Amino acid sequence: MKTVNQSFLAFADRRFRLSGRALIENGHPYFVPTDGLQAQADQWPQGYLSMSHYDYLGLMHHPATTGAAKAAIEAQGTGVGASRLVGGERLAHRALEEDLADFLGVGGVLSIISGYLTNVSVIGLLCGPRDLVLVDELSHNSIMVGARSCKAHVETFAHNDLDDLERLLREHRAEYGRVLICTDALFSMDGDITDLPRLLDMKDAYDAWLLLDEAHSYGVLGTTGRGLCEHFGEDPNRVEVAIGTLSKSFASSGGFIAANADVIEWMRFCLPGFVYSVGLGPSTVASAHAALRLLRSEPDRVTTLRRNSQYFLKRAAEAGLDTGTAIGEAVVPILFETPEDCVFVAEALMAQGIYAPPVVHVGVPKDMPRIRFFISAAHSPEDLDRVIAAVEKAAQAATALRRRMSAE
Repeated sequence: MKTVNQSFLAFADRRFRLSGRALIENGHPYFVPTDGLQAQADQWPQGYLSMSHYDYLGLMHHPATTGAAKAAIEAQGTGVGASRLVGGERLAHRALEEDLADFLGVGGVLSIISGYLTNVSVIGLLCGPRDLVLVDELSHNSIMVGARSCKAHVETFAHNDLDDLERLLREHRAEYGRVLICTDALFSMDGDITDLPRLLDMKDAYDAWLLLDEAHSYGVLGTTGRGLCEHFGEDPNRVEVAIGTLSKSFASSGGFIAANADVIEWMRFCLPGFVYSVGLGPSTVASAHAALRLLRSEPDRVTTLRRNSQYFLKRAAEAGLDTGTAIGEAVVPILFETPEDCVFVAEALMAQGIYAPPVVHVGVPKDMPRIRFFISAAHSPEDLDRVIAAVEKAAQAATALRRRMSAE
């Protein structure tokens, strides 16, 4: 009986080991069926609590979003069956995109089946061998992959260090035809933001373009959740391309591009990730559009999210926990000295009904393990107090254990 090539298996095994497999060989907190945890919530005195989901505005289970999804399936089925270009689209596709564009104050929006694919595909469309892509070193992996696969020359600049970015522009701008600067608006691993006003002035001065990933900032930043531009009072039309997602504040799935109307129309016919992918399913579109309507009609959800986030950051500081550069806007990491400490704390939280997996090795530098806490407008102050108290106690126990083991 023939089997798979052994060199392939050896390759996979080696790469897994390099990615930190040893940390999870004796059990791990990943891929937990969270619906199962929810069903067993009564096993914990204070119930089950998720701190690991992007439901920033608390809309994933709102009757309006779930009801819209159910109605769309009943009316249109479970999928659209083809790429929108070759198989046609639904009225709901354009309705969502036009409403999003109006909400964000831009010329147009194009939705795509995958948020990850959105960055990869857009960067590849915009840049080629004679171009330069400058990327914040802590940008999302989808930006990194898109930049490195588009055949352009790629340079990274130090995280949120616009002096370093300007140095690269000054030294290299004249060598390339087009220059694309890529960065996150709200960084999903660190919870900090980029200095958009200076970045906009800089890209204009050097005739560069800006791709701004607003995946974690739409629905979060700004008084009404319109993102980093609203946060800083900047015109969103100064940003060449903004990338959004429907999987966070909009309680659904998929990605979207916000840009000039003519740019969006070009992408409808030429963006590979859109042309060669199936359109968003009816329930996805309907639930996202319902979430957008709720955001527009209930902006206090953004205020509640901000209040909760600031409270969590304050309580973490009072407990002596390291939150790095987080500013207290939806994403607040707590950093640990070692990966082992990080995993220990995550397991201690899970034992108390709090789901918040560790982030070690893959996704962050080896010496900066953390647990990311995603704050929601649906969380109560009591929920947040519960989490901080549990982390503080577990972190102290992890430190004591590590010191005892090193002394033996």
